[in-house]
Amino acid sequence: MPLARPHIEPRRVPTADSVVVKEIYLSVQGESSHAGLLCSFVRLTGCHLRCTYCDSEFAFHGGARRQNADVVAEVKALGAQRVEVTGGEPLLQPGVYPLMEALLAEGMTVLLETSGAIDVRLVPPAVHKIVDMKTPSSGESDRNDYRNLQSMNANDELKFVIGGREDYEWSKRLIAEHRLLDKPYELLFSTVHGKLTPKDLAEWVIADRLPVRFQLQMHKYIWHPDERGV
Repeated sequence: MPLARPHIEPRRVPTADSVVVKEIYLSVQGESSHAGLLCSFVRLTGCHLRCTYCDSEFAFHGGARRQNADVVAEVKALGAQRVEVTGGEPLLQPGVYPLMEALLAEGMTVLLETSGAIDVRLVPPAVHKIVDMKTPSSGESDRNDYRNLQSMNANDELKFVIGGREDYEWSKRLIAEHRLLDKPYELLFSTVHGKLTPKDLAEWVIADRLPVRFQLQMHKYIWHPDERGV
């Protein structure tokens, strides 16, 4: 029997004052309950997962180390009240925690897009955490850190990216087994773009009367997937 791979633990380094940034840009939020709203994005470099449907492989490497203060200044200059910290996997970088605190201190609404493979308990409670629960078709479902189901609060959203019927049934079982409908956070269902039609997923949700938020990644319908900074 293969040995289980250990979960990555979050690290908090008080002196961390910088992060490696792949890109910073202004766009509209493409998913979650914030979809359609003007949003700045801070994409950090690096990820320890290799999901089969990853749409941000370009963020695995490269970028430049930036002082948190400079990142905050650039985000403020973009002019949006809302900002998302994403990746890659942003929680791999110790500097992301003080960065999020600094963005909150500027009065911004701060979103965090994270893989679900790192416990989010050290993330500032005011941050809106969007935690991606990896389904079987991702190839990384054994990396899910189930402590997240207890670490999340009412600001947060648990996302299931569905690539087929197996993923859908797996997600339903997980929701039932962990009584996720009783949790304070919202549940999101979306499709693997180009693999499962939104119509199929919507019809499954309707047939099962499943009280989740069905969503589309609207940015993928607006811009070409290879376009950067959108």
